[in-house]
Amino acid sequence: MASLIDIQKIPLRETQLDFPGQPYSVSVLKVGYYHPQTNGTFRADGTVTLVTRDGNNILVDTGGPWDRDFLVESLRKKGLDPTDIQIVVGTHGHSDHVGNLNLFPSAVVIVGHDFSRGDVYWPNKMAQGHAHVVDEHVCVVPSPGHSGQDVSVQVKGTSVGTILVAGDLFDCCDDDDSWRDLSLNPTVQETSRQKALRTADVIIPGHGLPFRVLRNS
Repeated sequence: MASLIDIQKIPLRETQLDFPGQPYSVSVLKVGYYHPQTNGTFRADGTVTLVTRDGNNILVDTGGPWDRDFLVESLRKKGLDPTDIQIVVGTHGHSDHVGNLNLFPSAVVIVGHDFSRGDVYWPNKMAQGHAHVVDEHVCVVPSPGHSGQDVSVQVKGTSVGTILVAGDLFDCCDDDDSWRDLSLNPTVQETSRQKALRTADVIIPGHGLPFRVLRNS
């Protein structure tokens, strides 16, 4: 089993935000950020990612409420309306990741371990560590640690291999120690991070550019 010392994380460029694939393609609509301020506050917004296949569109995180107009316009540039989104995944419940859920009232909504459409909630086994399988290419994977019910979205078959849209499992490529300060359970999150680094070829973090994962054989 690969350990962290066997793995390199290589940040991608700002121009590398679109990953075509078969059958799914992945596009980062907004790169999240995290900026501590001198007065003890911090400025933050979550990464917003679109996973698309003919007739099946998945949005992973919606940004904060201040992103409403930006999100609608970003979807429009992709030829989509909010009503064209079938599934919305909130990787966790923080406001900079789920601030625009109300744009998608007809979509299936997965936030943490909650799985619903409208006011109807379905039982699932994500709390027991089981992935929710969308199809043979996409699944919603429990990735706990940052908060109580974190999930990530795994997409197979893209031009760069397997992509993990990871929410705040990773803040950014070079968050090797800083993520611990914002973690509800660093020990559990460390386990989730190592699993992600062993299985993903590209990781899209919650507050930075995507990065490539290179594993030494």
